[in-house]
Amino acid sequence: MSSIARPVNSHQHYHAHLYYNSQTQPMALQILQTVADEFCLKVGNRHAKLVGPHPQWSCQISFNSSDFDQLIPWLEAHRNGLTVLVHPLTDNDLRDHTELATWLGEPADLALDLFR
Repeated sequence: MSSIARPVNSHQHYHAHLYYNSQTQPMALQILQTVADEFCLKVGNRHAKLVGPHPQWSCQISFNSSDFDQLIPWLEAHRNGLTVLVHPLTDNDLRDHTELATWLGEPADLALDLFR
């Protein structure tokens, strides 16, 4: 049995992608609003469709290593069962979304062909 890679603060810049669906969207929007208000972080568009490699509706949170140690434990405690993809921003999108990707909750299969 393999273990799920947990986020570790080892890069300068990150994205966290919160996944949701039509039933969980109100809860996700509240989480995202709290992140924007309390952490003063950039929260991207709240997508009610599939975008990029993401297999569910999602929203991106942009943050730095200085935010990591407060944001990641907060997301873990407040994600209410939603999945969050956490990855660094390097010069390699495929690597960021595969070997450097970590998860809060159940990992999801990403549509990686756009990075190849």
